[in-house]
Amino acid sequence: MGGTSDKSSKPATQAVNSGRRKEWTGAVVNPPVWRGSTHLYDDVADLRVGVKSNEDGKFFYGRRGSPTQWSLADALTEMEPGAEGTMLYPSGVAAISCAMIAVLKPGDEVLLTDSSYDPSRSFADAFLKRMGITAHYYDPMIGADIASLFTDKTKAILLESPGSLTFEVQDVPAICVAAKKADIVTLLDNTWATSRFFPALEHGVDISIVAATKYIVGHSDVMLGAATTHQKYWTQLRRTAQQLGQVASPDDAYLAARGLRTLEVRLKRHEQSALKIAHWLKERPEVGVVLHPALPDCPGHEIWKRDFKGSSGLFSFQLPDADEQSRAAFIDALDLFGIGYSWGGFESLALPVDPEKYRTANPWSQAGKLVRLQIGLEDVDDLIADLAKAFEHYNNQPS
Repeated sequence: MGGTSDKSSKPATQAVNSGRRKEWTGAVVNPPVWRGSTHLYDDVADLRVGVKSNEDGKFFYGRRGSPTQWSLADALTEMEPGAEGTMLYPSGVAAISCAMIAVLKPGDEVLLTDSSYDPSRSFADAFLKRMGITAHYYDPMIGADIASLFTDKTKAILLESPGSLTFEVQDVPAICVAAKKADIVTLLDNTWATSRFFPALEHGVDISIVAATKYIVGHSDVMLGAATTHQKYWTQLRRTAQQLGQVASPDDAYLAARGLRTLEVRLKRHEQSALKIAHWLKERPEVGVVLHPALPDCPGHEIWKRDFKGSSGLFSFQLPDADEQSRAAFIDALDLFGIGYSWGGFESLALPVDPEKYRTANPWSQAGKLVRLQIGLEDVDDLIADLAKAFEHYNNQPS
């Protein structure tokens, strides 16, 4: 009959079947799009009963969701071993910020990796500061020594592994062990790997966050975030999201669920193509270091080998002799790579990135300029030919 999976199912089977409960799909394959702000009750007695329930699968009001959102949340929960539940948000940034608010209060301190996604830093430095919460940044390669930064006020750590610009792979298990000893909550931006390549809760993380906009959706047409946690923080996370009025639209949830069904095959293609291009770039005379976690040059590579089940399609490489103008000329010469933010879609992207603007605990001092590539689903040889043409243009610029 299809439409169900269990915890023993392999990841590809879970991606196809999770969340497709019979009561949500009926006679069709996918849960339909349930649009509705008002949910109706049979009578006043039924209305009173509804107020007492706050869980997915129970109609209450549109902000609490419908089978369309519930099925996606259920699928993401099932794909994260040890999880109790998943909250959906209208963007990845909303998921990060709301999860942090759920576990912090005025007077607290939070530690963030120095390789944090820029909007995470902005939220911590501006919004949390206004709430009376102090943010401190740490070297992403600190590992268990993070305990030396703890104070009585440290209540949470926001990790991102690998970093989405410079791709340091953190020793997440060691950081989580240290945090648990001090009763500190750990939150991980797991967008690069997803639960498929890094089951975060199994490695000790308390709250695993993804910008589902990226690999879950996979088609560059939906903004969506998700935070998944175990039983200890589930009620806290859920109530905070509801108090802040967070809701993902059923149409967006439907598109994300549709993308989820092909996650396994897309991630494998992203991985294979990105690795081929990363190795090709390493042989180019114009290129310095290639910051891809699966390559030895990337900080934390040995940790990646130990903890991760694969690598995705996002990485950076260095043009050691480039300035702003020559890097721009290289990127502008690409035809198959779009120029734009985000990643995880079917199309390839190239972006100039300048990590030195955002680093405080561990300043970025590498020479030249970085280019970040999102490797899409195009033919990899076509992408390599496009990059080769751009290098030819780069090399022929007037000095």
